[in-house]
Amino acid sequence: MLCGMELKLQMYGEKVLRERASEVTVFDEALMALSREMLEVMYAAQGIGLAAEQVGRTERMFVIDIPAESDVDAQGVRLHPEVEMPMVLVNLEIVAHSEEKVRGTEGCLSFPGISADIERWSEVEVTYQDEMGKAHRVEAKGLLARAIQHELDHLNGVLFIDRMSPVKKALLEGRLKRLKRETQRAG
Repeated sequence: MLCGMELKLQMYGEKVLRERASEVTVFDEALMALSREMLEVMYAAQGIGLAAEQVGRTERMFVIDIPAESDVDAQGVRLHPEVEMPMVLVNLEIVAHSEEKVRGTEGCLSFPGISADIERWSEVEVTYQDEMGKAHRVEAKGLLARAIQHELDHLNGVLFIDRMSPVKKALLEGRLKRLKRETQRAG
């Protein structure tokens, strides 16, 4: 039995959030333990997605758990009934995406209390491996597509504030500076 890793949610201002994640090549008990612990951190913070960088790690992986009632279209029809949650997505790549983009409100566990409308592709087709190394391919739309793109950005060192409109970012400047100072003081 492995000891708990004691992962801690990283806040805006931590350098690791700007690092590019490294491809995972070893699929073992340590990776499975990391994925379980990442899910625990995500649930404790009441999130629907969490990337490795957000817990101070640099593995190219993230976890997602979208509640069934949030995985619906405008008519309330379930979008991905075949997709089992929670998902552990390792070495994910977007292999195709829609031309259409949609704006939607996003928040981020590393930016408590801050949200903004962010433009993303409405649909993405992705390939990834699960925590055991098994290959998967998923066509995602709605909140799942948005969450995948948000978490993939984290793996590339891109934060959702980088995708905000300049006006929104300017309006949040004071809050962002305060959050960064608090993070540095806590560190």
